[in-house]
This record gives sequence, C-alpha cells and structure tokens, in this order.
Amino acid sequence: MIENRTDERKEGRTRVRRPRTISISLAERGQTTQDFAIGIGVFLLAIAFVFSFLPSIVTPFDSSVSGAETAQADRIVDRIVHNVSTDTPNELDSSDFNENYTGTNLAAQLGLRANGPGSDDTVYDNVNVSVVSINGSVPVTDANGEKLAGGEHYSDQPAASAARIVTVNSPDTCTPACRLIVRVW
Repeated sequence: MIENRTDERKEGRTRVRRPRTISISLAERGQTTQDFAIGIGVFLLAIAFVFSFLPSIVTPFDSSVSGAETAQADRIVDRIVHNVSTDTPNELDSSDFNENYTGTNLAAQLGLRANGPGSDDTVYDNVNVSVVSINGSVPVTDANGEKLAGGEHYSDQPAASAARIVTVNSPDTCTPACRLIVRVW
C-alpha cells in the first residue's frame, strides 16, 4: 500500500547540492595564539583599570570621622540640652549656658579625653559648642551681648557634629528658633 510519491513532488524542483565540509589546518585558522594573548591582555588591563579607578569614585563620600566621635557629639548635645534647659522643653537658659559651656577647654568638663595636670600638653579630643541662628549664618548672643559659644576654635576641619533645635530664654534671641551645634574632632 505504499505508493511512490517522490516523483510528483520532485519533478518541478531542481536538486541543490549541499556544500562539503572543508577542514582547515591549524596553520590556516583565523585566530592565532598571539591574537588570543593580546585580547586577554587588553581585557585584564581594562579590568585592572576599573578596579583601580573605582575607589576614587567613592572617596568623596568616605568620612575621616569615626562612629565614636559621632556618638560623643550626640551624647554631649543631649547632656547640654538636659543640663541647661528651663522648664520649657528645648529652651536653654542663657545664663547657665554661659556659666558652664563658654570656656575654651570644655573637653575635661564634658567627659572627653583631655590634658590632665602634669600631662604632656597633648590634646586628644577637641570640642566646639555653639548656638547659631536657624540658618547657621549668625552666632547667637544673649541679653548681655555675649556669644553663646565655647570650646576650641572650629575652622572647617573634618569633625563629627550633632545639632538640636532649641530656643533661648533671652528676649529676641532666637526667633523662631536656633540650633545648638556640638562638633567633636
């Protein structure tokens, strides 16, 4: 019952010959060992360049201040707000602030590593405490005209800082509010 159908289908077609597989010897191939070595060398140089360039991209975001200084600054600002506040939350008593936190050597008073009597004048931790206007441009003074600031002079060096929004009980001192900033370096 098998019929021969091949004649009907193939009559109108011409037979296409398939190309033969040609083998090329190793001496005639397209890529040589030198091409491979140069390609791998360029690839490795590109990878080395990426890995050497990558740390410089992240460098501006790297901080020279450790978490210890940040914790110290936060602890100090909390202590100042707690010790110098009036009955109103976050309102500083300017006379208590001037009495306790406007000196030049606050490190020992605030519990930081400082020079003791008979020490070698090595300063371990520096601290700066200041009350500034809310935008940070103008130092705040109390009713007597004294700046609400103390500690070592801060001149834009890397430092850990902590800030709290406060008011001062002196009239017309902080309208509507001020910032208490503590910097530790």
